[in-house]
Amino acid sequence: MPKSLVARIALVLSLVLILAIGASAIWLLSTGRGPIDGSGAALVGGPFELMDQTGRTRRDEDFRGSYMLVFFGYTFCPDVCPTTLADITGGLDLLAESAPEKAARVTPIFITVDPERDTVEALADYAGYFHPRLVALTGTPEQVGTAIKAYRIYAQKTEDDGEGSYLMDHSAMVYLMGPDGDYLTFIPHGTPPEDIAETLNKWVKAN
Repeated sequence: MPKSLVARIALVLSLVLILAIGASAIWLLSTGRGPIDGSGAALVGGPFELMDQTGRTRRDEDFRGSYMLVFFGYTFCPDVCPTTLADITGGLDLLAESAPEKAARVTPIFITVDPERDTVEALADYAGYFHPRLVALTGTPEQVGTAIKAYRIYAQKTEDDGEGSYLMDHSAMVYLMGPDGDYLTFIPHGTPPEDIAETLNKWVKAN
């Protein structure tokens, strides 16, 4: 394939991803706290049953009592996912320095949008590059689809080259869920670690 064509394809895919991220952010920002029902409660989050990077089955209720910092992505993601997970790691490290009792209550959670390739083994390798308490989750396409729907995530496979090489367009915000499992706020893509730490310090309550 000519290099010029490859470059054009890469540019188009990048623009599609940027548009998806922007649309997701605008959608949430326009409502202030995300999708809400008639009572004013946020419609983000809900039951899931997935498998972590150790092969252990994990359900949403397993995290009750902790604040969940939830991000959806995939291990083949070239830039947005590793950058966001690195920022989350940095934010938690900063919070641990200033308010260790708060940082201890936050569990970073990475849920794949690409269960076809993101096996337990793949997630185990990937998670090792980020926060030591990161919980990386995968499952069957149906299980992952349930989590995606519960968190109102956009995720779509781009054109497959027939050899299993493809990208995933997906929402890129990070959700902060309370110890009762309720949605609290979201952190936009590109938020630096210092601002992540500040947001967590604002919302997280020490025991």
